[in-house]
Amino acid sequence: MSGFFYVLEDDARLLFVDDDPILREFAQVNLASPSTHVDLAAGGEDGLRLMARQSYDLVLLDLEMPGMDGFAVLERMREDAALRHVPVVVQTGREDVEAIDRCFHLGAASFVMKPLNWRLLTYQIRYVLRAERRAKTERVVAAA
Repeated sequence: MSGFFYVLEDDARLLFVDDDPILREFAQVNLASPSTHVDLAAGGEDGLRLMARQSYDLVLLDLEMPGMDGFAVLERMREDAALRHVPVVVQTGREDVEAIDRCFHLGAASFVMKPLNWRLLTYQIRYVLRAERRAKTERVVAAA
């Protein structure tokens, strides 16, 4: 395979929540595509404010942020009926068992380590988005 192509080819709206301004810029450059829009939040509170105004197909969430950390954001999302099923990919420098277990216990869909491999991350996002779309279809069918 040669030449550049977009991995994220399905329509999607992503929210990247991280206190690092350089990572937010990298996220915009590396994750956006003609069909994928990326919004940026500088912290947990900012991310929740954006989620209250706009629906997202997936949230990429840092754990270590001043103010409201990623664990608290994830807890709030899972308590909110409107956000409960939004998949969350945790992206963090933490790799301790406690952080990993806590994230998945709180409902994270995936966990990736910093420094981020942006290309690998786009494939991970594509997989999580497709899995969530299948799960959403199954929830609709089960409710009918």
